[in-house]
Amino acid sequence: MSRTVAVVDYGMGNLRSVAKALEHVAPEARVLVTSDAAVIAAAERVVMPGQGAMPDCMREFTARGLRDTILKAAAEKPFLGICVGEQMLFGHAEEGNVMALGILPGRIPRFPAGLADADGNLLKVPHMGWNEVEQVQSHALWQGVPDGARFYFVHSYYVQPDDPAVTAGRTRYGIPFTSAVAHANIFATQFHPEKSAEAGLQLLKNFMSWQP
Repeated sequence: MSRTVAVVDYGMGNLRSVAKALEHVAPEARVLVTSDAAVIAAAERVVMPGQGAMPDCMREFTARGLRDTILKAAAEKPFLGICVGEQMLFGHAEEGNVMALGILPGRIPRFPAGLADADGNLLKVPHMGWNEVEQVQSHALWQGVPDGARFYFVHSYYVQPDDPAVTAGRTRYGIPFTSAVAHANIFATQFHPEKSAEAGLQLLKNFMSWQP
């Protein structure tokens, strides 16, 4: 049987570009964009992308009856969260004062006002564009990805884990923030690997062969 990966559709993700990138790095795999809980449960791997406001994401996610399925998948199989899909793994979100899934302890604050670069120039929020990711722990998904590689970001909020040990990548945008997390069979990124050229494709390729 061919490998299957479910790209979770809850109406809030850049699903087509994620699916196309996965098909590119693993042409032998079946990439299923789906909101069907049974399909997600049966897939070998799960990718949870996300864009937009956290309250809208959680509302759509809950309305589609996906919470229990995703909690089970995140506990049992290779699981990749992207952008809001990473943020949803944590707890309280400042955006809309809502609770996300709470799989990993921590919160999702907004970048503070008055961010500035090393020269004192004010930085805009959202953080949008290419930025370096420092690999702060070794991980199978970093294989073949240079430390300090640049990835593409679009976000105003970021995750703040309670346990520093889950931080797999760190980026500076006025302040240092966690830009990738890893725990057991979960890996998640604030950046968009599907929009991040060779480094992003390598990360996705690693995910498709990862056996946590």
